[in-house]
Amino acid sequence: MNQDARRQAPAAARNRDPILAVLREVLPPSGLVLELASGTGEHAVHFARALPGLVWQPSDPDADARESIGAWRGTEALTNLLPPVALDAAAPLWPVETADAVVCINMIHISPWASTEGLMAGAGRLLAPGHPLVLYGPYRRAGHPIEPGNQAFDEDLKRRDPRWGLRQLEDVRACAKEHGLVLERYVEMPANNLSVIFRKR
Repeated sequence: MNQDARRQAPAAARNRDPILAVLREVLPPSGLVLELASGTGEHAVHFARALPGLVWQPSDPDADARESIGAWRGTEALTNLLPPVALDAAAPLWPVETADAVVCINMIHISPWASTEGLMAGAGRLLAPGHPLVLYGPYRRAGHPIEPGNQAFDEDLKRRDPRWGLRQLEDVRACAKEHGLVLERYVEMPANNLSVIFRKR
């Protein structure tokens, strides 16, 4: 694997440790974690290195992203980091049939709503009762004025693709509930983001 294929996202370096702190609290001590929309692969490498009891399965629908994930994996040589798989959250069938946790970072606002529906349906299929789905990203919340930075980000996303944009947390919660996933809590994160933890009923 060509190391030059490694891509970098500045936000990943900034948010990986705050996200890791949440993951340490909510993930099981062992088992398989499926990460959707792994992007560059930087999160997968960081989390697999920090959580050696877990096997990390990165995935992404984009071939260039999977190449980057594979390149990062090749330089790190982590035995608990699996090769990336092609997975579109909106697809009715996933290439992974079971997982002890599902993690999805910064996907919901940069994808059509069908991807959120597919994410919830897939997590509902894969997870056993009590196991977590962990989301991270910016959200709108009822009764909570949207921050100016998030407002500008939302407008930019919608200009790029009208199907994108910050979702109402209440809508995401309702979609999750349809698939047996119950909101446990959310954690305020830096830069006006949230970590949102669901559990399979």
